[in-house]
Amino acid sequence: MYMVRKLDTGTIYAMKVVGKEKLEGNAKLKQIYTERNILADMNHPFIVKLYYAFESQYNVHFVLEFCPGGELFYHMRNVHKLKEEQALFYFCEILLGLEHLHLNGIVYRDLKPENILLDLDGHVVLTDFGLSKMKMG
Repeated sequence: MYMVRKLDTGTIYAMKVVGKEKLEGNAKLKQIYTERNILADMNHPFIVKLYYAFESQYNVHFVLEFCPGGELFYHMRNVHKLKEEQALFYFCEILLGLEHLHLNGIVYRDLKPENILLDLDGHVVLTDFGLSKMKMG
């Protein structure tokens, strides 16, 4: 992951770069396409936004919403124990994000504190959809 800035607007994004050599084999290639398709289709405040997706000769690039609050894992590790109100707040936002995914037939299979980011306002943002499954009934 890289923090990048769009030159013409100055907007800051997060850019996920995956080497094509790591995508050798059908399963890994399918994972990256699934992640891109899910991110392109989702528009929800608690799911990371994909702004651009492109490939270069050696890499696949996803330009994503930048979440300056970092990982929930980092905050949990530093605080050791969340206050009940704070835990309930995060739980409700995670639940709303998962509900949106499920209503769209997507199963998010990698829920862990490292894949939950915090945006500028302290709201959760689900990220990393590589293990997700689409078109589930």
